[in-house]
Amino acid sequence: MRYRENHGVAVASAKAGLSPATGYRLEKERSAPPPPKPPRGRRRPDPLADIFDSEVVPLLQSAPGLRAVAVFAEMQRRHPELDPGVRRTLERRIQAWRALHGPERDVIFRQVHEPGVLGLSDFTDMNELGVLVAGERLDHRLYHFRLIWSGFEHAHVVLGGESYVALAEGLQNALGLLGGAPREHRSDSLSAAFRNLDADARTDLTRRYDALCTHYGMTPTRNNRGVAHENGSIESAHGHLKSAVRDALLLRGTADFASLVEYRSFISELVGRRNRRHAARIDAERAKLTPLPAVRTADYEETIVTVSSSSVFSVRKVLYTVPSRLKGQRLRVRLYDDRLELFLGSTPILQLRRGRPGKDGKRGHVIDYRHVIHSLRRKPMALLNLVYRDQLFPRDAYREAFDLLLERAGPKIACRTIVEILSLAHERACEAELAAVLADDLAASRLPDLDALRQRFSPDPAALPEVVVHLVPLTDYDVLITGEAA
Repeated sequence: MRYRENHGVAVASAKAGLSPATGYRLEKERSAPPPPKPPRGRRRPDPLADIFDSEVVPLLQSAPGLRAVAVFAEMQRRHPELDPGVRRTLERRIQAWRALHGPERDVIFRQVHEPGVLGLSDFTDMNELGVLVAGERLDHRLYHFRLIWSGFEHAHVVLGGESYVALAEGLQNALGLLGGAPREHRSDSLSAAFRNLDADARTDLTRRYDALCTHYGMTPTRNNRGVAHENGSIESAHGHLKSAVRDALLLRGTADFASLVEYRSFISELVGRRNRRHAARIDAERAKLTPLPAVRTADYEETIVTVSSSSVFSVRKVLYTVPSRLKGQRLRVRLYDDRLELFLGSTPILQLRRGRPGKDGKRGHVIDYRHVIHSLRRKPMALLNLVYRDQLFPRDAYREAFDLLLERAGPKIACRTIVEILSLAHERACEAELAAVLADDLAASRLPDLDALRQRFSPDPAALPEVVVHLVPLTDYDVLITGEAA
């Protein structure tokens, strides 16, 4: 065509390397394009011609939510001769029919957001990532907070389910990092937190959530139950955050962490890197936030318990041991997501790891053998049928050693020996080292030798240094008053 601008058809064709006949044909097509081809008609009989209008359409009209696969199954039941390969044709036909004649559908309206107005909270399950802590699989969720305008994020590892305590702790940590609060806070309907609560407890939970938001000057709002897209600005962020955690675990080379503190630091560092990408917008939105109050509000639940004669108490279907000196005392217990803080009156006395009941509904246990070992030494046979015997052993090696002693030496010797071993682990602060020795004995199918263990983990009196203390005369302290040597 370029040569044709300055030459005739024959010369232009020769310069382009074409025959004159081809050149004249292209010239004709350029001046007179061919008419459009008619649409391709059906080349085989319509397999749904006899049933779509007469049977499928009435089904779709009577039950608009019916899935196409269910319609196809019903047609196969009515017409066994229907070819299974027709399923995809039926699905396309139903999709086209619904586009023309189906009911109206919900429309998602995109919103314009302003800085400092809206913060979002939600929980996301992380069990699919297979995170381990000290070799044990960690059953956990992430509390996830996000500012909708700047994209600021905060994630907090939650060990239990979705609860007010987890929401209050995670939200206040997020606001503390920001240094301010948005004017509105939106969460889901808190249906998981309300589960198994009676009407009074639900009302109390709602009142506490409203009080939390009021304390920070935020208007509490909730999206409708089951309508995830109303919280879509954080629902979609869940997937991005979870993918980022998965990638970071792969780069790390292992999903096993030495402690929960190390895993929480890992999550905090990852979220911090994600926030640095939006640092300019976060700083701009931070200036629009409401100043924080002087103090945090309560991010725990409080209850009163009485320590039983067994030196235990029960909270939320979990049994806890405490030192026996607290028997009969009424304690005030603050329940956090990952711990319990115990108070005698207003005096803090103890902090315990928070336990969870079993998934089968059975009672959970948080047992510390140090709380009861002195009593077990006086009554070692109580160990044999102790309700929480399996949970008493701090490590598997102790439990396996007890089982081997039961099998070979009988209940009396087994109880006495293992109680003395536990007492030695407590008194000499050698629980891990002693467990390693027991593991070696078990590997060699050897019974524990109590005398050898005492000799190994007790100090040798001959090796102890002799310490001589020389008392200073009291008159030597006069120099502290006069500033001069006496």
